[in-house]
Parts: sequence; structure tokens; C-alpha cells
Amino acid sequence: MARSAGAADLRVGLVDGPVMVSHPGLSRARIEWFCPRDVAELDADDVAALHATSTAGVLVAERGSGALGICPGVTLVTRSIFRSPTARSAGSATWVELADALVELADAGARIVNMSLSLESGMSKGHHTVKDALDYVAAHGVIVVAAAGNDGAIDGTVVTRHRSVLPVVTYNLQGWPGRMTNIGRSIGQRGIGVVADGLMSLGPGGRARPYGGTSAAAAVVTGAAALIWSELPKTSPEELISAMKGNPSRRTSVVPPLMNAWQAFESLLAPRN
Repeated sequence: MARSAGAADLRVGLVDGPVMVSHPGLSRARIEWFCPRDVAELDADDVAALHATSTAGVLVAERGSGALGICPGVTLVTRSIFRSPTARSAGSATWVELADALVELADAGARIVNMSLSLESGMSKGHHTVKDALDYVAAHGVIVVAAAGNDGAIDGTVVTRHRSVLPVVTYNLQGWPGRMTNIGRSIGQRGIGVVADGLMSLGPGGRARPYGGTSAAAAVVTGAAALIWSELPKTSPEELISAMKGNPSRRTSVVPPLMNAWQAFESLLAPRN
């Protein structure tokens, strides 16, 4: 973060709820959206809007606003998947809605997509639709950073198993995986972890609020990847994913290691030097 704020021509997609784009902490952010339902009013208090605005704060809030603002120089493209009042209030979306959002963000030029959301229990057809969408974004050179979830489960999904996805778990300040973070074989082998305890981000009415769990951790990973890609734009998606993961081929644990963003950057920088 001391080295870069991110490149304006790097587009980061946000699959989430509607963002309070008029929040003072986002006054200097470059944010684009597809339709009015992708943005929320400043005094919104529903789950979807609060979650999306906090995620956006970790990524592109002005530094010094109370939120991390890891990569405020990039262009954030937000796409709410809660397109009805009921879905927005519940904060739960369908697999088909997720697939549509992923494809739209890839078509809009996003290079990294951040996703952390609750999905309805779906049939295998919905899972196949998401896999097809992930195949599509991978073919377009898009990396998907996905929160592993906060259900305390040992499991994996079609998302965490996909080659274009970086699953993210949360760690506590004592260096242990968060009590409720999801873990599993695909998460342990393909993912990374981040300490998210005590994190603050943007909240309702222009204020700040605590923000944690795997959603906050995933946003930190997305921000770190955006800064690395901004500094080394010729890096391929496969190279960036590999560097962020470290050495996944040697892993046998269901819990991934902590992210070391600087080490990832240096490993990519060394061959160029």
C-alpha cells in the first residue's frame, strides 16, 4: 500500500449487494455499475447494502476514511445479485444469479472479481451453470477471489474447486483459523488465509463499522492481488494465482496458510529483474 494505490485501468469486479456509492469514504473512488439496483441509498440498513459497502470500503475507500482502502486507485465495477427487495433484505441469492453476474463482469473488462455471499440451496443444474460461468471468466483471464464462508463447515463447492478461484479463510490474531470459517480439501489446497479480526470498514449513514469474517478476508486478498497486478500488469492470471498461493502442490491440510502478499510480489518481480 505504501508503494501503490492501484492502476486506474485495472477493473475489479464486485459481486455483492448494492453499494452506497454516495458514502463520504467513497467520494474519490472510481465506481461503475450496470443499473440503479446496483447502488444503495446512504441510509440503507439492509444486510446486502451494508455488506457490499463494507467490502467496497476495504477495496477502494479513501485511505484515512476509517476503512482500509487497499487499492483506491483501481476502477471498481459493482454488480448486485440481489435484484429484488426480498432478496436484498434476506441477503441470499441463487446460483443462476451468481453465474449471470460473473459473466457480465467478465464482459465489462474486470480482471479480478471479489465474491462473498450466501447462496440458496440449489439443484445440480444451478451448480453446472456457475461452473460454466467460471469457465467463461477463466477463459477471459479473470481471477475470482471467493470467501470460503462462515458456517463452520468442512466442505467445498463448485466455486472453491475451480482453477480460476482463490478461496479465502479468516484467521484470528492468535494465528488460528477463525472458529466459524469454512475449511475443506479444495480450500486447503487451493486457498489462502487472512487475519481479519478487528477490521473496520464503511457503514451506514456515512459512518464506519466493524467488518470481519471470510468476507473481509477475501476483500483483503482481492486488494492485494489488485496492487500486485497494477505493479506487474504483464503477469498472467495463472502466475498471479500461483504466487498468491505459494506452493499449493505440497499441501495436505484442509486449512490454507496465511497470505504473504509481499513474498508473492517479490517472487513475480524476481524473473523480470
